[in-house]
Amino acid sequence: MTEIVLETRGLTKEFMGFVAVQDVNLRVARGTIHALIGPNGAGKTTCFNLLTKFLSPTAGTIVFNGHDITREKPAQVARRGVIRSFQISATFPHLTVLENVRVALQRGLGTSFHFWKSERSLDQLVPRAMELLRTVGLEDMANYVTVELPYGRKRALEIATTLAMEPQLMLLDEPTQGMGHEDVDRVTALIRKVAANRTILMVEHNMNVVAKIADVITVLQRGQVIAEGPYATVSKNPQVLEAYMGSAEVELKGAHG
Repeated sequence: MTEIVLETRGLTKEFMGFVAVQDVNLRVARGTIHALIGPNGAGKTTCFNLLTKFLSPTAGTIVFNGHDITREKPAQVARRGVIRSFQISATFPHLTVLENVRVALQRGLGTSFHFWKSERSLDQLVPRAMELLRTVGLEDMANYVTVELPYGRKRALEIATTLAMEPQLMLLDEPTQGMGHEDVDRVTALIRKVAANRTILMVEHNMNVVAKIADVITVLQRGQVIAEGPYATVSKNPQVLEAYMGSAEVELKGAHG
């Protein structure tokens, strides 16, 4: 029987009378890559903000690993293992690549705010940090200052810092946004690699990426779920093609081929 790690029931968010997310029922199975797609304004980012508690729902329930997290604060949800990356790279630009990962690992030591401690107390984190950098293909760039990295490598670094938080559920918000073809391919392969023993929920516009790696796709339009299933099914759904107003029909079919 498939184990559900994240479930929403009737998830709804209104802003001053505008319904951004309406009655969304989402079930994310453990060990899968689940993609959330839809045209601009469909409610995808609002859903992410509700799941990570940056927003509180107007109605509905969010259950993670059997626990009702609907009213929990963002820090509580993060401690449960729901870790999110953002559309805009959230690394520290003037630290080295290694230092960025080490900062993320420091949370596990419980010394994040012990400013009086010697930096040498963090040396114990270096082997694990290097292991994570090997995972994302950045081992040779460990001593680069992060601001010097190409954009695609910054996204890889962000995935490494996300992995450092030991996520049970990784939420990736537009992981390939703004990338050239080579970087898209690299990050797509990386997501598939790190998903081997994890659960990933991702918002993604690039249908080629979704077609290659998503096990399940949920399609939103105007805050409501209009289709769900594997790519082969969703890409042929008339409602989905209509939601993308024709231009995506070419993209969806092209990605399928």
